[in-house]
Amino acid sequence: MRTKSVHVPFTWSDRALALFSPTRAAKRYASRATLANLRRLYEGAQKGRLSNGWRSSNTAADSEIAGAGGLLRDRMRDLVRNNPLAAQAVQVLVNNMVGPGIRPRAATASKARNKKIDKLWNEWAKACDAHGHTDFHGLLSLAVREMIEGGEVFALKRPQRSSKGKVPLQIELREADHLDTARLSEAKDNSIRRGIEYDTSGRRTAYWMFPDHPGDTTSAFTRRLESVRIPADMVAHLFERQRVQSRGVPWGTPAMTALRDLGDWQLAEMVRKKTEACLVGVVLGEDGDGGASVAPTVEDADGNQVEQFSPGMIAYARGGKDIRFNTPGHSGGIAEWNRVQMHIIASGFRVPYALMTGDLSQANFSSNRAGLNEFRRMVDQVQWHIIIPMFCEPIWAWFIEAAYTAGLIDTPDVPAEWAPPKFESVNPKQDAETDLIETRSGFTSLPQQIAKRGYDPREVVEEQAAFLKETDDLGLVLDSDPRKMSRAGLAQADLETGPKPEPSSSTAKDET
Repeated sequence: MRTKSVHVPFTWSDRALALFSPTRAAKRYASRATLANLRRLYEGAQKGRLSNGWRSSNTAADSEIAGAGGLLRDRMRDLVRNNPLAAQAVQVLVNNMVGPGIRPRAATASKARNKKIDKLWNEWAKACDAHGHTDFHGLLSLAVREMIEGGEVFALKRPQRSSKGKVPLQIELREADHLDTARLSEAKDNSIRRGIEYDTSGRRTAYWMFPDHPGDTTSAFTRRLESVRIPADMVAHLFERQRVQSRGVPWGTPAMTALRDLGDWQLAEMVRKKTEACLVGVVLGEDGDGGASVAPTVEDADGNQVEQFSPGMIAYARGGKDIRFNTPGHSGGIAEWNRVQMHIIASGFRVPYALMTGDLSQANFSSNRAGLNEFRRMVDQVQWHIIIPMFCEPIWAWFIEAAYTAGLIDTPDVPAEWAPPKFESVNPKQDAETDLIETRSGFTSLPQQIAKRGYDPREVVEEQAAFLKETDDLGLVLDSDPRKMSRAGLAQADLETGPKPEPSSSTAKDET
C-alpha cells in the first residue's frame, strides 16, 4: 500500500469561489484533495490505461463455484490423467497429508475401555469400505486425493445389520458429480441451493444426490438419475474453504493455465525438432549460368518422387551435383524457461519445486530443509483444520454410535486422539537428539514423542515391557535397555548393592 499524494487541479469554480470567499475556497480545495488521496490509497484499485484489461467481480464464492466448479473439476482430472507434473503434484500432497494413515486412539479415563475400543476400531477399519476394496486408511487416502483433484468428496454412513462382535457400519465414498446441482427450491423453513438443503439458520440439513454416477457410461440403461435426499448427519463433506463457501475447487486451479501452456509449448518444440531432423540434405544441380537450382521434383536414392520427408533422409534434385546439408536451429534458454514455468506450477499446487520435479540441482541442504519446514506447516494445517474435523471425526462418531447401539461398548461418548503420519527427517540424528533433550527437559512427554512418529504409545510401551521381560528371562543385556546401560554404553550401577562413590576431598576434610 502506497500513500503518495495526488495532484488535484485548482479548477475555474475554485477560482470563482475564491474571489468572494477565499476561506471557503481553501476548505473546498482541501476536501477535494483529501478525497482524491483516499480513493488512490491502494494502487491496485486505480483505474486507467494500464489496468483496463483487469476484469474482477464482487460475486459470492458459491456463485463463482456454481459457474466454474464443474469445468474446473473436469479439466483438473484431465491434467492429472495426462500431465506428469500434475499427477506428481497430487501424489506428493496425498503422500504427505495421509501417508500410511491418520490413526485414532480412544481417550477415555479408563485404560481397559480404551484398549477395547481401539481393538474394535482396528478390526472394523479393515473391512469398513462399502465397496470392499480397501480399509479405512485407503478410504482416507482416496478421499484426500478426490479433494485435491476434484475439489471435494462425500463420505456416506452405511448402517449394516448387526453381527455378533462386529460394528454394523460401512463407509461409501462418492465423487462431487453425485450431487444434484440442478435441485433448487425456496421454502419458509428451508431452502435447497445447488443440491444442498439448508435450514433457516444456514446449517445443512440434507444433500440431494444421484445414487449412480451421472457420467457412468457403462451402465447407461440401468443407472438411476433421480436424486435422493440424504440427511446431513449421514454425510461427511470434505473440501477446503478458502472463502465463506459451501463447496470446494481443485487445488491446482491457479496452475491450470500454466500446466496447459507448458505442455503445448513442449509439444510444439518437439514437433519443430522432429521436422528439422527429417531432412539431412538435398543434392542440387546447376543451371546454364552455373548457379544452383532445384528442380520442381525431388527424388530419393531409388528415383522415387519425394512427397513427404522421413528422419535422416537425403533427397536428390534432378541433375544434382552438389549437396546442401540441413542445419537445425538452436533454441537457447530452454532449461531456464522450463524451470521458471515449473516453479509457477509448483506454487499453484502448493508443493515444493524439488518434490514435484525431482530436480535437486537448485537446492542445498539448508534451503531444502527451510522449504520443507514451510510445506510441513501447511500440511499440519490441512490435517488438523480440514481432514480430521471434516472427515475423520464424523466417521469416528459414526463408529462409536454403531458400536454403542450394537452393545459392544458401554458409553456413546468416546473422544479420540488422532496421530497423523510422521515426517521423514532431513537430519535424523540431530532431530532425534532434539526430541531427547525436549523430553528429558519436560517440554514434551514420551507419549507425545511416540505419537508424533505415528505410533500408539500404549502399544509401544506394552511391547517394550514384554520384550524387556523376555530379555531378562534369557539373561540378555542390550545397549538399548536404559535400566542397565547408560547413553554412553556403560553399565548402570545398582543403587542398592553397587559400589558407593568415593567421598570428595572437601568431605574427607570435614570428617577429619
